[in-house]
Amino acid sequence: MRHTLRLLAGTGAVAAALVAAAGPAQAHPAPAVLSTGHVDAIDVEFEDGELELAIHDEESDAEFAPSEAVLLVKSQARTTIPADPAYAFLGRAGAPVWVLPEVQNPELLFAGLSAEELQPGVFTGDTIQINLTGVRGPGDIAIFTQDAVGVPAVLADDTDGLPDTLPLAAGQHAHVNWAFGKAGVYRLTVTASATLAATGETVTSDPAVYTFQVQR
Repeated sequence: MRHTLRLLAGTGAVAAALVAAAGPAQAHPAPAVLSTGHVDAIDVEFEDGELELAIHDEESDAEFAPSEAVLLVKSQARTTIPADPAYAFLGRAGAPVWVLPEVQNPELLFAGLSAEELQPGVFTGDTIQINLTGVRGPGDIAIFTQDAVGVPAVLADDTDGLPDTLPLAAGQHAHVNWAFGKAGVYRLTVTASATLAATGETVTSDPAVYTFQVQR
């Protein structure tokens, strides 16, 4: 497992604001803030018989525990919800929405899902599940992909209840769209689970809380 830590230049104010919001009793070292470039926002690993969740910054090959980093959704991510009824899951057409896209934009965070470190043959069907079990924030969130002509496929949507499960194959790396309905701080509770091929036992990671800061 990678353990390098870093704080990106120019993002200290965001980190300091998040620490201050936690209150004096919960104060802790300022988290790293990831604002651009390629990052595995949810990186699933398997060590010593246990599933673990991390954040892997592909730009520097740095790895963070979810509590050690903030994923920044910059104001440039703000757009409007299309009039196409297929996007009704995001809310009212024309309303603002902040989207980290599945296609890389150099001004924004390129946030993916990764099971690249998982070896084939360890889990039944070579499949693990990423489970979104809770969301705290000022608005709704959705995770979705789009096909070649822009038709969305919803993977997770907290408006119709949680948990939602995103399947991922061992060795797979995937990118998705992350949509947020309002500016502010979101905290997503995530677990990973899978069935061991050798024993049929289901293993589940400890819950991890991921923080997204959406700028107005």
